[in-house]
Amino acid sequence: MQSKKTVFLLALLTFSIFVQAQNSNSYWQQHVDYTMEVDMNVKNYQYNGTQKLIYTNNSPDELSRVYYHLYFNAFQPGSEMDMRLQNIEDPDGRMMKDGKSRIADLKPDEIGFLHVSSLTQDGEDVTFKEEGTVLVVELAKPIPSGGKTTFELDFKGQVPVQVRRSGRNNAEGVALSMSQWYPKLAEYDFEGWHADPYIAREFHGVWGDFDVKLTLDKDYVVGGTGYLQNPQEIGHGYETPGTKVKKVKGKTLTWHFKAPMVHDFMWAADPDFIHDTLKMEDGPVLHFLYKNDPEIVDNWKKLQPKTAEAMEFFSKNIGKYPYEQYSVIHGGDGGMEYAMGTLITGGRKFGSLVGVMTHEMAHSWFQQVLATNEAKHEWMDEGFTTFISTLCMNQIMAQNKENPFDNTYNGYRRLALSGKEQPQTTYADRYDNNFAYGISAYSKGAIFLAQLGYIIGQDKLMETLRKYFNDFKFKHPVPNDIKRTAEKVSGMELDWYLVDWTQTTNTIDYSIKEVVADGGKTKVTMERIGLMPMPLDILVVYADGTQETLYAPLRMMRGEKANPYPEIKRTVLDDWPWAYSTYGFTIDKPLNEITAILIDPSQLMADVDLENNLWQAQE
Repeated sequence: MQSKKTVFLLALLTFSIFVQAQNSNSYWQQHVDYTMEVDMNVKNYQYNGTQKLIYTNNSPDELSRVYYHLYFNAFQPGSEMDMRLQNIEDPDGRMMKDGKSRIADLKPDEIGFLHVSSLTQDGEDVTFKEEGTVLVVELAKPIPSGGKTTFELDFKGQVPVQVRRSGRNNAEGVALSMSQWYPKLAEYDFEGWHADPYIAREFHGVWGDFDVKLTLDKDYVVGGTGYLQNPQEIGHGYETPGTKVKKVKGKTLTWHFKAPMVHDFMWAADPDFIHDTLKMEDGPVLHFLYKNDPEIVDNWKKLQPKTAEAMEFFSKNIGKYPYEQYSVIHGGDGGMEYAMGTLITGGRKFGSLVGVMTHEMAHSWFQQVLATNEAKHEWMDEGFTTFISTLCMNQIMAQNKENPFDNTYNGYRRLALSGKEQPQTTYADRYDNNFAYGISAYSKGAIFLAQLGYIIGQDKLMETLRKYFNDFKFKHPVPNDIKRTAEKVSGMELDWYLVDWTQTTNTIDYSIKEVVADGGKTKVTMERIGLMPMPLDILVVYADGTQETLYAPLRMMRGEKANPYPEIKRTVLDDWPWAYSTYGFTIDKPLNEITAILIDPSQLMADVDLENNLWQAQE
């Protein structure tokens, strides 16, 4: 991206505006309200819970069945996650030991499980069946369109030895990393039910309000999603300074959290957590919970002002963070985003610690507020998060890279030329290998935006991001929504871009085919080698040191971007229709006065072969 910065004004996001106010265009989504009480035994890592769930059917359909996710059942020998791990050619190294699946070797007291023992609908028993990580529920009575129903259930779980994201006693000694831990109602939307099994990654959920009480050993410090309702009973740094913490009898404490308008609930706990807070002037309270380990404490202290800088960057460039707190919590097996916080491993070098915090925090906008269906459109979450967090790191860590996306583009080219690329429409769990998934979701997804800036202009790109967030917050947008937003902002037609980049593996490859003298002028012939079309910025360098740019718009765009190099003279050429594989233009100077011609000086077009993008005069 160009180093030139543009300052944008944006309206503050008002959290109290619920998306149902947007229903004038027939948009709808379901709503859930969870009330849960959980008792955790920190000795055997088993827990019992009750859940009351009020479900609002805002769909136009009558529903006779619902589904719950039971994610912890994935951590059992023979599960779909275990089988996938054993059969994929490049398994996640965190889930392997001595070349074998760690899940396959879990003993009965090490596995994870989540079982529902009773379930009623409005007081009536229902029929339910556990199928791996999904609970299939046949309703006692259908839920009509516009209707509400109340589910009540009892459940029992066991926290698995930490293998992936969730678990107990992770590699850095954090006792409990509790994500995907409760029976979670599956999403139903205009496409139908999304009761995807938990095989490897990516989630989708229903927004709602959570009221959660967690009872566990009083020595444990808890952090996670939601606002603590009883800080004076809890202490541990949550109480108002200067007030006295009430003494609670017994060996346990009950932590009471409430979380409005979230689609998941995460928590972590450890008896050795240090708990720090930082109140931003125009932002949320930041919470930091991390192990009291002398080797990491200094980095976690230095992390705190950088977290505030990242929060400010994202709120300015995407939209106002809509919650009153955000927590960075030591736990998990790398970095993973959740509502109002993240779990990250803490034994990192400082730059890495800031990097993973920044990436996971950026998910708060793209996954926790916009919340695309990650299982189907993972690139819209991981890729957009990678894009904005890369820009953030370039600023807050003073990296000062002219193009901070160099490595991102190089990664994409490796995939595109490997023969292993699959379209981004592939389900997250359906990739042949993790290499293809990772680059497709993160790198190619980030390039979707970086390259969009090349097409419509950097100022229009950032305007698109802010409008996209403002228009689709709390709405589960789909790929067409980001495309249509960019079209409205830019005035261009961009369906060709969305289709070629995300629904095919077509590549971009343009070359300077021929440069020849034409009397006192110079004739240049360009060639499109790849199937994917693009507009072209062309830089011409003259022997006297002067420069100019030429711009060949793509005809199907039906528009032109502003000059990205206003300090350099630009000539707009005739449109290049896609079906023509070659394209010519004339430079009004003799050949001997031209030093070089370069396609895309910004390097933001994902051309897979850069060698044929440069023509240089022979000495």
